[in-house]
Amino acid sequence: MRDSSGLSRRAALGLAAALPLAAATAATADATSTIGGERLARTGIQVSGASGLPKHLTARSWMVADLTSGEVLASYNAHLRLPPASTLKMLFADAVLKKFERTETHKVVDADLADVPAGSSLVGVKPGITYTVHQLWQGVFLRSGNDAVHVLSHMNGGLPATVAEMQALAKDLQALDTHVVSPDGFDHKGQLSSAYDLTLFARHGLADADFRGYCSTKTADFPAGGKKTFQIQNTDRLLTGAWGVKPYEGLIGVKNGYTSHAGNTFTGAATRDGRTLLVTVMHPKSGGSGVYEETAQLLDWGFGKGAQAQPIGTLVGPLSEQGASKAPTSAAKAAAGAPAPAGAAKSDGAPWGLVGGAGAAVALLAGGALALRRRRRAAGAASEPADAVEEGAAEPSEAKGRRRRR
Repeated sequence: MRDSSGLSRRAALGLAAALPLAAATAATADATSTIGGERLARTGIQVSGASGLPKHLTARSWMVADLTSGEVLASYNAHLRLPPASTLKMLFADAVLKKFERTETHKVVDADLADVPAGSSLVGVKPGITYTVHQLWQGVFLRSGNDAVHVLSHMNGGLPATVAEMQALAKDLQALDTHVVSPDGFDHKGQLSSAYDLTLFARHGLADADFRGYCSTKTADFPAGGKKTFQIQNTDRLLTGAWGVKPYEGLIGVKNGYTSHAGNTFTGAATRDGRTLLVTVMHPKSGGSGVYEETAQLLDWGFGKGAQAQPIGTLVGPLSEQGASKAPTSAAKAAAGAPAPAGAAKSDGAPWGLVGGAGAAVALLAGGALALRRRRRAAGAASEPADAVEEGAAEPSEAKGRRRRR
């Protein structure tokens, strides 16, 4: 049992490691990224060797990529920096998911929820109730609950420490378009990402069995106090078929997002005939259902005519894995069941002359996370919405009355 009386040793170590990174990673926000290839830095549609792209896409930015190979098949303004809404929770999960055992418990107190932004999507976490880490992650992935995110962040040493860890991981993943202000993805000035970076976060997350399991779960029972529970449903309409959206065949996740400022965002992954594609769509003019419809159209193209496309870029590997091993990345093997290409692709013309404190700190953080995962595998420990309306709470139509964000 854990309560708020003090930080665990893991949380204290995470805080100590993360705080020095905040200043070192701040400069990343202003970088002009050509990560993944020069063509991805261009504006407009980028595709080669294939035709038939959907004609009526309204998104400000989108991308289609092969999870196994990391090849980018087509894109539109791939590095355009936009508010990510709750799709940023993928990076939160990438950074924090393996910090705590699924069976670990935490009794929530008022302080855990005091900094949840007004208008947030909520799963219904209440002070005085004890939750397992597994239940909190269900709240994050299924209902996009900012209350669950904040509880986990406080368990992780607090919001500033968690933000610093997320930013450090984004830097290690070479997600130069991303600037993290809050772990929940809620609208905050300067909080930005891109279709390219969100696709990186999804690919990294899908390497983990827990991440993959959570993002593909449709419903779960959530504690209501005592022995009572209530059912929560995944807000990913392309997964569940809710709100009149047809479920997409072979969909395996990953995360949707909405705020009144950011609009709709979505990163989805689907598998057909042994091939897994990733699609990210940001800020379509077509609204709530449109983000799923445009994602489905791009997936259809990728599995169809896109099979003939020549890569116009690549999803790069983490800096912490470069030079250490040329083995296939775990993301491709875990999520697609097939080997990934050897080695992590190097960036094209990106400012990655990392020396001194910032690079060493990123390497230290990444190395610590890797060591923790290895220890857990060896031990067999792993087991099985106000002004902004956010993903995971009310849909936009409901939000007009409730002003909650999902």
